[in-house]
Amino acid sequence: MRLNFFRAALLALLLPINVLAQTPKSYSAADIALGLRKLNILGSVLYIAAHPDDENTRLIAYMANGKLLETGYLSCTRGDGGQNLIGPELREQLGVIRTQELLAARRIDGGRQFFTRANDFGFSKTAEETFTIWDKEQVLSDMVWVIRQRRPDVLITRFPPDSRAGHGHHTASAMLAIEAFDAAGDPKRFPEQLKYVQAWQPKRLLWNTGSFFVKPGDDMSGYLSLDAGAYNALLGQSYGEIAARSRSQHKSQGFGAAATRGEALEYFQPLKGEKAAKDPFEGVDMSWNRVKGGAAVGKLIDEVIKKYDPANPAASVTGLLKVQKALDSLTPKSLSEDEFWVQQKKEQVKMLLRASLGLYLEATANSSTVVAGDKVPISIEITPRFQASRENPAVELLRIAYAGKDSAVKDMRLTSGRQLLLRKQLVLPSAAVLASQPYWLRTQGTVGMYSVEDQLGRGKPENDPASEVKLTFGIDGQVVEYTVPVQYKNTDPVEGEKYRPLTIVPPVAVNIGGRAYVFADNQPKTVPVTLRAGKAGVKGTLALTLPTGWKAEPASFSFDLAAKDAEQTVQFRVQPGAGAAEGKTELRAVATVEGQAYSRGYQAIQYNHIPTQTLFPEAVAPLVKLDLKRKGQEIGYLMGAGDEVPDALRQIGYNVTLLKEPDLTADNLRRFDAVLLGIRAYNTLDRLRFLQPVLLEYVQQGGNLIVQYTVNSRVVLPEIGPYPLKLSYDRVTVENAEVRFLQPKNPLLNTPNKITSRDFQGWVQEQGLYYPSSWDAHYQTIISSNDPGEKPKDSAILVTAYGKGHYMYTGLAFFRELPAGVPGAYRLLTNMISLGK
Repeated sequence: MRLNFFRAALLALLLPINVLAQTPKSYSAADIALGLRKLNILGSVLYIAAHPDDENTRLIAYMANGKLLETGYLSCTRGDGGQNLIGPELREQLGVIRTQELLAARRIDGGRQFFTRANDFGFSKTAEETFTIWDKEQVLSDMVWVIRQRRPDVLITRFPPDSRAGHGHHTASAMLAIEAFDAAGDPKRFPEQLKYVQAWQPKRLLWNTGSFFVKPGDDMSGYLSLDAGAYNALLGQSYGEIAARSRSQHKSQGFGAAATRGEALEYFQPLKGEKAAKDPFEGVDMSWNRVKGGAAVGKLIDEVIKKYDPANPAASVTGLLKVQKALDSLTPKSLSEDEFWVQQKKEQVKMLLRASLGLYLEATANSSTVVAGDKVPISIEITPRFQASRENPAVELLRIAYAGKDSAVKDMRLTSGRQLLLRKQLVLPSAAVLASQPYWLRTQGTVGMYSVEDQLGRGKPENDPASEVKLTFGIDGQVVEYTVPVQYKNTDPVEGEKYRPLTIVPPVAVNIGGRAYVFADNQPKTVPVTLRAGKAGVKGTLALTLPTGWKAEPASFSFDLAAKDAEQTVQFRVQPGAGAAEGKTELRAVATVEGQAYSRGYQAIQYNHIPTQTLFPEAVAPLVKLDLKRKGQEIGYLMGAGDEVPDALRQIGYNVTLLKEPDLTADNLRRFDAVLLGIRAYNTLDRLRFLQPVLLEYVQQGGNLIVQYTVNSRVVLPEIGPYPLKLSYDRVTVENAEVRFLQPKNPLLNTPNKITSRDFQGWVQEQGLYYPSSWDAHYQTIISSNDPGEKPKDSAILVTAYGKGHYMYTGLAFFRELPAGVPGAYRLLTNMISLGK
């Protein structure tokens, strides 16, 4: 056996790995049978939309498992601008969560996941507005790049290219798909990509219409259609059942879905390309005849399928090796369509060989984190698990490569059912300081775009592994290579085995406690800064970088962290001096170790439905000096979907008690000057339907109840106020839209703080959302604003006296503005809390 090993190692580094920190997959006999059938289908489809959750998971499940096509979903954004139903993470952190939720969905429905560099900056009402924030040419370039890489025969959009799409990002995704359809096939468009790929012209572009766009009784005779509701006997599920499990991975959006069974017609309207009479894939040759010399390969695969024995999958290995050998003889030397399909099918053959042999491969490190340049002990497990017989192939481990090193293990025969455990040591390159930061967050982008300089990196769903092991096997005289990511594995006493990505960390991480530091007077505040050691024996100094006029005690602090993962928190006393200007600025924490400055933190995002994600945010926090007066002291806060408003209120001196549903009693609430309900409380806390009378009694007895925005669907009770109000999708997305005062003398605008137009400057992402569209005459409206070209929206704040107290509903985005340190948001919310005091 001969192998150009180093050439193979280089190729392995260029191949993206899309499944990280997962239990190594075990394949059932049915999985293998489905994979063999897919080996004989040469067709590709790419679904295109704007956000996580926009995709039609039933159609993707059908295309990938029923039609057996190479199926992809291209989401323009990572969902960074949405709300979070399961925790406090927003913006970039939420984008990381939703990226992983999409990958979890694709592992269920069988699709592949891709992205552009577009940043989800929040709700947009028109494509025109979207393109003032997105760099349209860059997003189009990324879409073309994915099309040229994946060579789909058919493109499908989720949305129409007009206002019916209901969101500017939705409309923009369809408009871009129409342009990309032509641009992908034009070598004059984005010629820099042709160093790696060739121009590619899909056959047609279709719009997948749905219930949002088609009314019952509409004439669908002019549309193409297919039934995506069939039952897959090999998987034991209908595509509607698979789709429900897939869509239910979007947990941060609360999109748990019910399974469907039976007929499910999908309709398609042609947008571009060749016309089709009935079938969306009409005229697409999906057989091996589309590859020069491929007909013989198809016959070999037919033979493997015919002889496949689900009780003994290893009996198919000999036939699969023949297929692999035939594919090797077909390998083209140019970036042609033939090369794409030959490479795709070679990867599938490798997977099927591994699955048929029951070959378990795993590489684990003894720690979840490591500093670049350090040596990492790893364990490699290799266990073949096929039925032993004379007919089954001999398997040998030839050699191992890790971290660029070749560690030969020659002619080691593997015995079925017997575990081979190897202990090795790898060295991570010293240049990999930020390798574990999500690649799209490594450099500063803009409001609308992430920055990714590397052309080969664009479109990928996530980082490549921090480190990997390449294992080379000889199977009946043929060489097969597998690349295995190095992970960390531990056993949880409740959940059992859990995997985490191996994460490269800096020698010291610097975390600032809290989000914004707000100074309503010149009194000092404590700013805790926590140091975390990436390795043992880290010594250095820590200091705060402050704007002019501010001071901190101590000026610097010497630290010595003896153990890896050790933490030490330093309490700095920060206060504005006489020269500190009013308004918003920022502080930065910097640790210096051996002359090198480190100013990034360590943030692990942990949820059971996704692998642990680690971010390294800049160690900065807003500093806000403002003129603020307040009345009242005690605040009760009932958390809804999760936000950081309680910490922000503590910053300005309130005593905030986090409430649970059992705490909502008349006696307990009486002690609070105001009670606030967190975002989406009436969507997430089912018991509020029974506790609403208690809250209203609190208001009647003189309390202030402030309800933050509630989504107008899935509300736990019909009325959330003392008088009727109807929630809607109305919002003001332009964060700095002009605000008009409807009642200039109202206490909310005057007491204890005088609110002016200046207080609505510097807001982030959006002004507000889910405003009521109608309301009872008892409610007073306080302010009005609107997006360009729209009618005024007057219900950002609704307030009514009720008994001795006040009830207030607000859609203003305090949950975004307060953590961002927006001065006017603090002043306005303080007035709401102080009303009537």
